Amino acid sequence: MRLPLSPPVKPMLAKAVHAVPHDEGLGYEPKWDGFRCVVFRDGDEVELGSRNDRPLTRYFPELLEHLRAALPERCVVDGEIVVVTDDGLDFDTLQQRLHPAASRVAKLAAETPASFVAFDLLALGDDDLTSTPFRQRRATLEAELGTGGPHVHLTPFTEDPEVAEDWFTRFEGAGFDGVMAKPLDQPYQQDKRVMWKVKHQRTADCVVAGFRWHKDGEGVGSLLLGLYDDAGALHHVGVASSFTAARRRELVDELAPLREGALEAHPWREWADAQAQAQADGKMPGGASRWNAQKDLSWEPLRVELVAEVRYEHVLSGRFRHGARLVRFRPDRTPESCTYAQLDEVAPAELSAIFG
Repeated sequence: MRLPLSPPVKPMLAKAVHAVPHDEGLGYEPKWDGFRCVVFRDGDEVELGSRNDRPLTRYFPELLEHLRAALPERCVVDGEIVVVTDDGLDFDTLQQRLHPAASRVAKLAAETPASFVAFDLLALGDDDLTSTPFRQRRATLEAELGTGGPHVHLTPFTEDPEVAEDWFTRFEGAGFDGVMAKPLDQPYQQDKRVMWKVKHQRTADCVVAGFRWHKDGEGVGSLLLGLYDDAGALHHVGVASSFTAARRRELVDELAPLREGALEAHPWREWADAQAQAQADGKMPGGASRWNAQKDLSWEPLRVELVAEVRYEHVLSGRFRHGARLVRFRPDRTPESCTYAQLDEVAPAELSAIFG
């Protein structure tokens, strides 16, 4: 490729804030829930780069022709790969696309085709645009991309914080993470947290059904969380992690009494079996990691007696989309009271509001 920017390009990042900022000189976009992707196009050559330098091209072959049809002949575009369903963005289905077998990739490309949403233009022709203000890059992107095409879209954009507040509420039901705020006069700064992201935050009381050791082997790395459905089955909904070193060691002692005899009547006891884990496709606590096959996801069961209040962002397919944060343990709550009914349900926003 002969482009003014060569792969890999480190995407510009964002700092988390708790409310939509209303400062002067900001532009706003919905925050997409997908795979961050920088597209490099030089004529017929198209390469899809990820934020961690992992090439995505082989996993999304159906996007290449759409990108050739919609993007300028020579360009570098920052955006997001998503899978869109009638109910919104489907990150679980998107994750399934990262499969090592080419035959499986081809099958999924036909069954669950992905889309690319563009939100920044880093290079056009022989010009490196990263030093120009975002306002100018956005205007050029609008002019070059126009209405996009099948499976290639331009992200909505506004300079009105009230519209951004409306997006923050309305688009959540379609699976969006929140809202991005970007300084209009800012150049593109690779790997720098110079934007802002506003994400939904809620709390829920969950059963603590097990834990994983930290990679240092000396403390608790994460707590395995569960919620009961209407039939009384306990479902694994995610983990709580990000403990300090001191707190990891404290948790070992706090959880020790619950380890004795934990597996005998544990609702997830069959998940301790290696064959069952291999067939679970990453949906049980000990299942293989889709992102890192070498990562140890073995777990230690606990008697189902402890309740924890955790902070989470949003729920996707019955699980916490990102890792939760431990707020406190709740000795005043019974495990049976920790049900899906306590989670916020938001009616899906119509995707036509995003895709025009």
